[in-house]
Amino acid sequence: MHSVKRIEVIANAVELGKILDGLDKAGVHGHTVIRNVAGRSPHGETTELDNVYVIAFCLPDQAKPVLEILRPILNKFGGTCYLSDAIEIRSVRCVASL
Repeated sequence: MHSVKRIEVIANAVELGKILDGLDKAGVHGHTVIRNVAGRSPHGETTELDNVYVIAFCLPDQAKPVLEILRPILNKFGGTCYLSDAIEIRSVRCVASL
C-alpha cells in the first residue's frame, strides 16, 4: 500500500482532449473516462449529458504540477476538479487463487 492523490475532473466533453493532454503532460498516464455525465451543482444548476468525468491517480509530488496544468483549462472552458488523498492497494495474488 502507498499514498496517492485522486484527481477527479468533471467538464464538458468538448474539453476532454485538452484535459487528457494536460494529465499526460504532467506525467499522469493512466486515467478513466466516464461519458454522458449529468448532475446538479450545489447552486441548483442542472448539467446536461454532454459532460465527462475523468478520474486519475498520481504520486503526491505530482499533484501540484497536475493542478497547475488543469487549472487554466478549467478556468477558460469551465468544469471542476477535486483532489483528495487515497491509498493504492496492489494485489500480489489473484483472488481466484485464495
